[in-house]
Amino acid sequence: MIRSFILIFTGCLLFSGGGSAQTAAGWQLDKMPTDLETDLALRALPSNVRASATVYLLNPAKGYYVSRQGTNGFVCLVSRTDWEWGEFRRDIYCPIAFDPEGAKTIWPAYRDVAAMRATGKFNALQVKDTIAGRIRKGVYRAPGRPGISYMLAPVMRVYTGMPGDRTVATMSMPHCMFYAPYLTAADVGTNNEHPGGPLLINPGNTVLGERKGPFGYIVMAVSDAETAKIRADGKDLLKRLAGYSPYFKLSSEPMHH
Repeated sequence: MIRSFILIFTGCLLFSGGGSAQTAAGWQLDKMPTDLETDLALRALPSNVRASATVYLLNPAKGYYVSRQGTNGFVCLVSRTDWEWGEFRRDIYCPIAFDPEGAKTIWPAYRDVAAMRATGKFNALQVKDTIAGRIRKGVYRAPGRPGISYMLAPVMRVYTGMPGDRTVATMSMPHCMFYAPYLTAADVGTNNEHPGGPLLINPGNTVLGERKGPFGYIVMAVSDAETAKIRADGKDLLKRLAGYSPYFKLSSEPMHH
């Protein structure tokens, strides 16, 4: 179960590979209804910070835009492109949020990936190469202080394996992620198998070289009781999402830590 948690989580992280000059294919995304996308994005956050958070929505023809400007420094969105897999899918929905530090350092990569895809001028491998190159040049930098990213929504549709595995599934798995740039599992004394965590996730170490991944996370799932509460509180949202797209039909029971 913990291994599945690790694999599914990595579907919402960032990293790279080779490119080509072929014409982009499958870059077009549907536009989610504004109220539905807003509600799903906000659910990534704890309830006490939602009212003052900035909400980014996706215009598939242009990229992300500010739908609501917040005041507390937190940002939230529904990520639609997991670019490290080197493909453009239309069925990825990953509600994610960042604290003020992550908003300055990690969020810009999500923004730029969406903007590149929206032009229709880049294929998925070119997007991967561009982001990887910017990381190496220091355009995207690691968080400069401890902080947190939230993925507390009652549902997400993400890759279930490491890059190269194209399996995608819809899951209920709320969790929190603490910034841990450049670390390895050995640094925090975990083999990512111990029930209850912590887990160390840093796919950038694999792609860019050990201890070179700036966007690592220590991941903790919320408790079973909190997961049940999140799903109960999001019952209406889950119905609306299922009505919008069959992709939001849960393919398994909630995963536990």
